[in-house]
Amino acid sequence: MITVESLPFDKSWANDLLPEFDKPYMKSLKAFLRAEKDKAKVIFPHSSLWFNALNSTPLDQVKVVILGQDPYPTPGHAHGLCFSVMPDVRPLPKSLINIFQELKDDLGVTKQNGCLQGWANQGVLLLNSVLTVESGKPNSHQGKGWEIFTDKVISVVNDLDHPVAFVLWGAYAQKKGAIIDTARHLVIRSPHPSPLSAHRGFFGSRPFSKINHFLQQQGHSEINWAI
Repeated sequence: MITVESLPFDKSWANDLLPEFDKPYMKSLKAFLRAEKDKAKVIFPHSSLWFNALNSTPLDQVKVVILGQDPYPTPGHAHGLCFSVMPDVRPLPKSLINIFQELKDDLGVTKQNGCLQGWANQGVLLLNSVLTVESGKPNSHQGKGWEIFTDKVISVVNDLDHPVAFVLWGAYAQKKGAIIDTARHLVIRSPHPSPLSAHRGFFGSRPFSKINHFLQQQGHSEINWAI
């Protein structure tokens, strides 16, 4: 049984998310993951990083949410933050290259590596819809229960008493973000930064300057996207 003391993420989320671990879907998800490990399947990221997004960005510090789909299935890449890779990863994933190109075009900012931990530490919740994946098999853990859990996370952030900027890149994220109250929060929608779609409106969408302008209006500190 998971208690507040044993939660695998920041305690600020406990009141809202602790009850989820007693629900049937979560028990089924836990059994699935245990069975996969018993079959000697390699799962990314490491179990200590499954909830890295929630551990890195306490609930009361969330200012921005960027929604992703599932972790990178490539060894050494995923570490629990959507779109982010470990600092020494080369070459960078193509979607991340396009995100950084838009960042440079938008604000003139150049990132030194592909790790977005510095964004998470400033209040950017980098949340994947699905928090695990089998090595080499994208989308292999979809439909196992993670989506229900992360829908709850989005709902909790949506109910915060301060406006938040939600970034929904691509149809998948936009569908998942349907519960967001657009009257209270800033919702930025554009095509996905994937090479398959980035030229259809992701490039030139200027999400980073829009976020910082919004935060300034709310009296919050801007995100230093270079970190």
